[in-house]
Amino acid sequence: MNTKQHKSKQIKKPWPTKAAMEQVYEMNLWGGDKADFYSGEGSYHPDIVNPYLEAVTSFLTSFETPLMVCDLGCGDFNVGKHLVKHTKKYIAVDIVGDLIEYNKAIFKEKNLEFQCLNLAKDALPSGDCALVRQVLQHLSNNEVQQILKKLTYFKYVILTEHLPEGDFIPNKDIISGQGTRLKKKSGLNVLLPPFHFNVKEEKLLNRITLEKGKGIIETTLYKIS
Repeated sequence: MNTKQHKSKQIKKPWPTKAAMEQVYEMNLWGGDKADFYSGEGSYHPDIVNPYLEAVTSFLTSFETPLMVCDLGCGDFNVGKHLVKHTKKYIAVDIVGDLIEYNKAIFKEKNLEFQCLNLAKDALPSGDCALVRQVLQHLSNNEVQQILKKLTYFKYVILTEHLPEGDFIPNKDIISGQGTRLKKKSGLNVLLPPFHFNVKEEKLLNRITLEKGKGIIETTLYKIS
């Protein structure tokens, strides 16, 4: 086998999730200035961000005693930074080490902590509520399943997913990376096969309809125990 053939076979293999997400930020695949980390329009467009913040803030402030919150897949923290003040402790997690170090240097609050973890492989921090905002949509079914098993240790899970508009076949498998199931005209429904995520209560917090053909973004609150 010559070198070119060997390299070609290597390229065809799915990248580990960590390497794929590192590439997203290194090559600015979701846009943004080359000098900065940028988690995409979904973390900046007011029509997407503001309704999410309103819904989650309303939930968090409904408790007499503030909750311990784990933001799983915090990205560049442009969204999460607005929620810290409504929590007892806020642990923000992402798989990209340089991104976490960048966030640590920029965002400093007494009740804020950043951790670099692989959600599918590593043990998750403990807390009352997990925020998983447009994260699972980028992951393979196997990785989604591994994460869902760990989410059962939280009392509440607030899950946000980008979905096709109208009817679609849910949970088509993908290779983990920058893309989503939208290219397959699919989206995640964690309550359906192959996941069967076991919840006690389900409540839709908001639904944002994007431009025609770009789908919808739904944020759902699940009570686990």
